[in-house]
Amino acid sequence: MKFSVPEMSCGHCTASIEKAIKEADPAAEVTCDLPSRSVEVSSSLSAATIATTLDEIGFEAKPAA
Repeated sequence: MKFSVPEMSCGHCTASIEKAIKEADPAAEVTCDLPSRSVEVSSSLSAATIATTLDEIGFEAKPAA
């Protein structure tokens, strides 16, 4: 699943995003692409759950095409 995360702007942001997703699903694989402000997630969690998890830490995330 790929998400657009417009507010992601630095390494601290990517670390926070990776930590939050891995806390929700320790087996998740998370790849943050800072230049495109996108996050790719391989997880058993639903897209809605991942978006909610990111929203809870202050990042609006929308599924990307």
